[in-house]
Amino acid sequence: MPVDPQDAAYHELGPDLLVRGEGLRVWDEKGREYLDCVSGTFNLILGHNHPAIVAAVKEQSEHLVFASSAFQTEPTNRVMQLLSELTPPNLTRVNLRSCSGSTANEGAIKIAQLHTGCRDVVVPFRGQVGQSLAATAYNGLARMRAPFPQHHPGALHVPDPYCRRCFYRQSPDSCGFWCVERIDDFLTYAGSGSTACLIVEPISGVGGNIVPPPGYLQRLREFCTERGIVLIFDEMQTAFGRTGHLFAADHFGVQPDIMTVSKGLTGSGLPLAAIITEERFVGMERSLHGFTYGGHTLSAAAAAATLEIVSRPEFLAQVREVGAVLLERLLALKDDHPCIFDVRGVGLMLGIEISELDGTRSSPLAHALHRALSERSVITRVSEHGQGNVIELRPPLIITPHDAHLIADRFGEALELLPRTPR
Repeated sequence: MPVDPQDAAYHELGPDLLVRGEGLRVWDEKGREYLDCVSGTFNLILGHNHPAIVAAVKEQSEHLVFASSAFQTEPTNRVMQLLSELTPPNLTRVNLRSCSGSTANEGAIKIAQLHTGCRDVVVPFRGQVGQSLAATAYNGLARMRAPFPQHHPGALHVPDPYCRRCFYRQSPDSCGFWCVERIDDFLTYAGSGSTACLIVEPISGVGGNIVPPPGYLQRLREFCTERGIVLIFDEMQTAFGRTGHLFAADHFGVQPDIMTVSKGLTGSGLPLAAIITEERFVGMERSLHGFTYGGHTLSAAAAAATLEIVSRPEFLAQVREVGAVLLERLLALKDDHPCIFDVRGVGLMLGIEISELDGTRSSPLAHALHRALSERSVITRVSEHGQGNVIELRPPLIITPHDAHLIADRFGEALELLPRTPR
C-alpha cells in the first residue's frame, strides 16, 4: 500500500502542492497562480527558475557535480574571488565550508572566540542566529530556546534598536543611542566578563523587519572597536541587493569585522553559505569548521552566476526603484487602516506591523491579514516564526513596478477585512 505523504511527514504539510515556478510566480497542481512575496524562504532573490542560474547549474552538472573541499574547482574559486572583491574592502578572506546560515554564523562565532580568547556572544533582542542547537541558544527570542533543556553557554541578549517600541522608552532624536551605550551595563553585570563578539542583523529579519535609526550601526561599530569586541554582520537576509545595495553594510556605510551570508547567495535556491573575514582572522584549522556539502560545486556555479547579476549597478538601481514604489503604496494604505501600526523597510525588504486599535501588538490580526492575502494568492510570512505581528515582504528582486502595484492592490483588498475604527 502506498503511504500518504501526510502520514509520512514529520510535520503536517500545507494544503497546496506546488508544481512550477517562474520569477515572482508559482503554480499549484490545480493551476492556481500565486505571487511569492517571500522568495521561497527569503532565498530566491532572482525568483523561481531564473534562466541564467538554471543554465549555469546545468552546464556545471555536465562536468562535475561535487568535489571535496580538499580540491579547488572553478566555481568555488570564482565565488571566493567575487565575494572578496564585492564585500567591503576590509573583508578579504572567504570561508566557503558552510552550507547554511546557521553553520556560517556558528563558524563566525568560532573564529571570533579563537581570535580573542574570549567567550560571550552578544545578540540583540529578537535576533535570529540560526536553528542548530548552539545557534538556538544564541537566538534573541526565548520561545526559540524554551523547549531545549541544555543551552550553549555565553549568550548575552541586549535591547535592539526598535524605536517605535523602545525598550528604554526613549525617542531616537534625543536618546543618545541608549541601546548601544547601555550594552556596557549588560557586559558588566550580566556577562561572564569575557566578550568575544557581537552578532547583529543590520535589519532584523525574523524579528520584525526592524530598521535601525540613522547612526546606530556606526555607533555600534565604534563601541565594538573601543572594547575589542568582534563585530559580525549577519547578512543572511540583507545581502546581494535586498536593500538596493549589494550589502546592508554598503547601505549603512559600516564595515563589520566578519560578515556571514547564505540564503540569496545562489539566487534560486541551492544551499551555500560563506564567512567573509578580515585578514587578521585567518588561522582557524580546517578541521574545526567544515561540512560535507559546504562549498558544493553545483551551488557554487549558481552563486557565481548570481553574483555577476546582482552586482550590476542597473540591477541594484531597479531594486531601489521598485522598492520605493511598493513602500509608497503600502504607506498610503496606513491612513485608511488603523490596524497598520507601521510600514518600514529598505529596498525590497519590507515589513507591515499590525496592532490592535490601541497600538498593542496583535499576532491574531497579523495572521488574519496573512490569511486574507493567501486567499488572494499572495504568499507572505508572519514575523517571529509566525508568533509575531509583522507581515514580512521579501519578493524576488526581479519584480517589476507592475508587480509592485499588483501586490499593493491585493494588500488593500485584504485590509478591507480588518478593523477600520480609528485608534
